[in-house]
This record gives sequence, C-alpha cells and structure tokens, in this order.
Amino acid sequence: MRRWARRAAVALGILLLPVVLLGAPVAYVETLCHGDAAPAPRRPLSSETRPAVRTLLTYPEWHIVHAYDDYARVIRDHDPHAYDFLPAVAGYWRGLCTLRRESAALGEIDGATRTLVHVIGVSFTFEMLMKAAYEETAGRAVARLRGPDRAPLDALSAAQAADYATFLQQVPWYRYDFRADAAALREASEGGLRDRERALALGLEHRARAAYAGLIARGVAATGQDDTTLQMVVADLPAETLEAPEGVRVLRTLPEGIEVETPRYRALTHILRDWAEAGATFVDMAGNDRILFTALSDGADVPGALATFPRQGHGDTRALLLVPVRDLAERLRGLDAAGLRLEHVHDY
Repeated sequence: MRRWARRAAVALGILLLPVVLLGAPVAYVETLCHGDAAPAPRRPLSSETRPAVRTLLTYPEWHIVHAYDDYARVIRDHDPHAYDFLPAVAGYWRGLCTLRRESAALGEIDGATRTLVHVIGVSFTFEMLMKAAYEETAGRAVARLRGPDRAPLDALSAAQAADYATFLQQVPWYRYDFRADAAALREASEGGLRDRERALALGLEHRARAAYAGLIARGVAATGQDDTTLQMVVADLPAETLEAPEGVRVLRTLPEGIEVETPRYRALTHILRDWAEAGATFVDMAGNDRILFTALSDGADVPGALATFPRQGHGDTRALLLVPVRDLAERLRGLDAAGLRLEHVHDY
C-alpha cells in the first residue's frame, strides 16, 4: 500500500507540475503587483467612454503580437532555436506586473479583463515553452543534420511567420487560416529530411492552433466582439482634415474641439501620427486623459519609460510611455528629436 501511495503521489506531482508552473506567474501578478495611487476625477467629453485602465491592459496582447514579429525576424535568417523563447515569456509577465501597478492611478481592472490577460498569458507561455522544448531538441538536431544551407520549408515557414505577425497588427489571431499554412507546407515540401520534419512539426502546430482558434471564435461569437471604433475630441484641425482618413466620421463640434469617430488598433496609430504632424491637439479620447504608447529606441535606456524590452532580431528597444492625452500630439511630434520612433498607440 505504501508503494502504491508513493507511486500515486509521484504521478499526481507530475500531473500538477505544469499547472503549478503555468499558474505561478498569475499568482505572482495577482498577489505582488499592486499600486497604491488613487484615480483622479475626470470630466469626459466624448459621447462614448471606455475605462481608462484599458490603455494599459491592451499592451499584454500586443506584447504577444510583438513576440511573433520578433520570432519572424529571427527565423528569416536563422533557425527557430536561435530565438530566445524564455525572455519573450518573462517579458510578458514583467510587463503585466508593471502595468498592473500603474493601473491603480487609472481605475479598477474589471474581472473580465483580468481574466483575459491571464488566460492569454498562460496560453502564450504554454505555446512558447512547447516550441522551445521542440526546437531546442528535435528541431535543432534535424537542422544540424540538414547542414548550413536552408531547406525550402525553412524559407516558407519564415515567410508564413512574417505574414502571421503582420496579420495580427489589425485582425484577431483566431481569424487566421492556420490550415492553409499547414497545407502550403505539405505541398511545398521537396522531400528532404528538414522539409519532412518542418511539414510534420509545423503542420501539427498549425492544426492545433486552428482547433483552438475555432473554440475561441465560437466563444467570441457568443459573447460579442469588441467595438472596432473609438470616439475622441480633437482640436486645432479643421473638420475636412479630420474626416479625410478612411473610416473617420465627424460627429459634432464642441467648444473644446471636434468630436470624431475613428477606427481602432493599428489604423488608429497611423491616423494619430498624421494628425499630430498636421498640428492637432488631442483633448479627450473615449473620456480619458491618459494614454499609453510604445516607441522604439536604438539605445537601451529611455527616460520616463514605464518599462523597456529588447527586440529580438531588430537590435533595438521597445519603450512603454504613459502620457496625458493633451500631451500626446506634442510627444509624437518630438519623437525624432528624442531619438525615438513611434510603434503603436494603445487605445482603450
């Protein structure tokens, strides 16, 4: 009986180990990453408002987008085992911890958002650890047997990774056609060892992603998709300039400026950059007066950044910057002088 009890305890420990490892960063963020600032009162001007804290909590999803972009850049010229999977995972949880502390000054994080950032964080962690475990062992061994010359599917998988990273800039990941990528790998294989290994390993990965994406898509359909537009008040530009970009609508004129409705996500970053260069002042965004944006620097230190992350394959650094909405346009206009390049403005 003791022998069976010991075996059962060992088996249980083995089963629980992944749960503990994946749950540890969630427990760390929930217990140790708290701020003590109090939100300041605000007077919204936009007709449709959003919680201010969402500008911070949109970054974790984008950290994953950036990680896929880094991965695509690395494997463009190198094998997948050259990518540092663990720093990408650690960066997600380090960034989330920092943003969780900063969120105290912007408001309470609702339960749905907290659940979301933890679920996608655990999923990202699991995926990166599984890829690391394979690419550092079997993948590396087959690459060594292949020799220094890249196989056809090395190039194709790198191109697919780049396409996927670009897709994520504006479209939710679960809409990507993973099965088409798996089929393309199978059809393009020239029969060499590396091609057969890439078609099998990446094909399994793509099909697993496709199955998981189907579950997520059904869940989103049942709960409703997030709004793809945003309302804001902009001053110092005429209405005809504001409504020139595709997807922008002028809603009304206020004493403080003109209220407009804009697209969100990547398209918004380009719109805000162009308006800033044209002389705009951003007065209110979805009822909020603080906004997060990321900028790229060739140096490792960026004054005033909440956090910085080295970008793999790019040789530069990403900085997270939280600024008043009214200062955003001026900060964007001054990026060149500060040695920075705009990457993404995180809306709500």
